[in-house]
Amino acid sequence: MSSYFTDREYGARPQTIDVIDERLWGGLYSLIQIRISDGSFGQRFPEQCPDGNNPCGCDQQMFRRVLAAEVPWVEWPLSAVTPPATPIILDLLEFCAAAVGEPIQGGYHPFFRHYHLSWDRAAGLARFVADVNLLFARNGVAYELTSEGQARRLLPQPVAEALGWARFYTGDAEADRLLEVARRRIISPKLEDRQDALEKLWDAFERLKTLEPGPSKRVQADTLLNRVAAPGSKFRDELGKEATALTAIGNTFRIRHSEMSQEALTSSEQIDYLFIRMFAFVHMILKVTGRGG
Repeated sequence: MSSYFTDREYGARPQTIDVIDERLWGGLYSLIQIRISDGSFGQRFPEQCPDGNNPCGCDQQMFRRVLAAEVPWVEWPLSAVTPPATPIILDLLEFCAAAVGEPIQGGYHPFFRHYHLSWDRAAGLARFVADVNLLFARNGVAYELTSEGQARRLLPQPVAEALGWARFYTGDAEADRLLEVARRRIISPKLEDRQDALEKLWDAFERLKTLEPGPSKRVQADTLLNRVAAPGSKFRDELGKEATALTAIGNTFRIRHSEMSQEALTSSEQIDYLFIRMFAFVHMILKVTGRGG
């Protein structure tokens, strides 16, 4: 199904939720169980017909053993009502996506009362991705599987577009590297990757302050902001205040340093807010000074 009535009538639900709850997990659990039962995962884990001629389904023991090794935090058998932690569910979905294929029935084997199977990998993956993404969208969860079957986090559309098109050529290779790492990791489903993205963005901000000529970092930073807005203008004053505030945030919270006096960020929402705030500032500076953005 491409859409439901409420999507067409009221618009798609914003995908802003970071945690997969019991209801959504129940749907994902069922999608996995259906594909175990119909042999879809036999594409990677084929069960051989006892006569040895052709595969006939999914070898569930093989599936379970490899899953336990590749995603060791998954408890088997899966519980339909108690979801694993969200990052583990996403690992599980990637594992399933890597194994799935659309089962194609071949000859019927009357003695064992089953069909011999082959698999259409592309069709099976596309269908699995579509089914998972439909559940994510209908439940407002900020994740999706890509066409390759990899999980990624969704950002608000304007932010996603700005990040997707961002290019960096600051003249400083290390600043470019830090900005690119930040751009890629902020969309990771893993909270620790997003925290690292925030750190890299703040580190890049500190390096940007030294790109212009001058006898000190303070003078260099002022020269940079003077290229963005005319000295003495109200907008230039606001830029200076924002630069000072962002520097203070980096020193007050556990972003670039880990002293006991610094306060840790405690949620994805806090990380996203600070990242978007800093990225907007950096993006404008880079664009106006011809360094990317």
